[in-house]
Amino acid sequence: MMQKTLSLLELNQHIAQTLDAQLEPTYWIVAEIGEFRDSAKGHVYLDLVEKADRQVLAKMRANIWSYTYRGIASRFFSITGQGIRQGMKILAQVNVQFHEVYGISLVVKDIDPNYTIGERARKKQEVIEKLTAEGLLEMNKQFPLSMVPQKVAVISSASAAGYGDFVNQLEQNVFGFKVNWRLYPAAMQGDDAVDSIIRAIEQVEADHQTKPFDLLVIIRGGGAQIDMDCFDDYDLSRAIALSILPVVTGIGHERDESVADLVAHTRMKTPTAVAEFILSGFRDFESELEFLHRRLEKITHQIIQVEQSFIQDKESFVKNFFRIKLNQAHQMIDNYQHQVRGMAKTNLRWKENQLVQLGKIGIKNWRHLLLVERNRLENLTKSIKDLDPETILERGYTRTEFDGKSIHLQTPRVGGEMVTFTKSHVINSEIKIISKK
Repeated sequence: MMQKTLSLLELNQHIAQTLDAQLEPTYWIVAEIGEFRDSAKGHVYLDLVEKADRQVLAKMRANIWSYTYRGIASRFFSITGQGIRQGMKILAQVNVQFHEVYGISLVVKDIDPNYTIGERARKKQEVIEKLTAEGLLEMNKQFPLSMVPQKVAVISSASAAGYGDFVNQLEQNVFGFKVNWRLYPAAMQGDDAVDSIIRAIEQVEADHQTKPFDLLVIIRGGGAQIDMDCFDDYDLSRAIALSILPVVTGIGHERDESVADLVAHTRMKTPTAVAEFILSGFRDFESELEFLHRRLEKITHQIIQVEQSFIQDKESFVKNFFRIKLNQAHQMIDNYQHQVRGMAKTNLRWKENQLVQLGKIGIKNWRHLLLVERNRLENLTKSIKDLDPETILERGYTRTEFDGKSIHLQTPRVGGEMVTFTKSHVINSEIKIISKK
């Protein structure tokens, strides 16, 4: 017997369905980064390996999408003091995916920086140590980023070149994504910068109560080192850490992160990068929707195929079943027809005899009944005639009325008028005397 064959696509689809059904949504795994490559779009592609005595025991391709990577990398650096790189051993939360063309791979959802810290020491500045002791360093990072940050509060200087770059990047994006942003002007350098930015943060939070925002962005262009000192200020960093919105910074300097960058949810290098980061959320969401749409189409198609096969099997079964039942019914009908015809002839003859006998009896009974009813009708006619007032008047009787009613129903009085009816007259009389009988 020849085995059922599958196309390569059908086999791969079967593998993908089996993995989706059998595997957990995510797993935490320990692995070494064997290769680390980033792309122009911000996505990161890497090989995860497990080694023993320099021998590779296991290896699998993996990727981190740009929107996810920004958050992971920022948090990882703020805790470990270094970026994610090749040769580093990590504890990663992954999702197993199988693509019909590209095969099996892992999508990294999160990396636990605490696993990688190990014995590495970080030199902490006084402000960072204070914020850490107060539990504020990671406070803002606990906010989940909106999947599609459409409503953005922007703290910047209206005249800053970086702000103009940010706006142009949002408004001229080739994808046509619409981002609603609102500027909260503030001094971004100098002695007034700290108080100005803090006041802007407070105003954003006040407005957020009536018209909610998805994100708070703090941006400025590059500048001299002395111009950046305000972003290491404790009060400003504390205000960012305690903000009720996730904060993204794009201060525009290439040196090590400022304290403001460390306490923010996500740190980008430039205002343009912040705008691109926001737009990447739209693209990732759109890609996820497309992926889910394709998966839904595939699953729907598979369900339809299974149901069609099921329906065809049931249709064949029903047709055969009813064909057999129909033949049996036809045979039974033929038998019943013969029986009915025979019984009908017998019953018809019997009923004909009954009708003849009943006809004879009926004629006799009706004649007797007609005679009885005729006598009864004559008696009724005679009784009605005897009760007719004209018949009574013909016998010489009269009818007397007083005040329009029969006198025996009234109380006559002297001087009153009564009317007497005979067969041929109506007599009006005045009562002169009333005597008791």
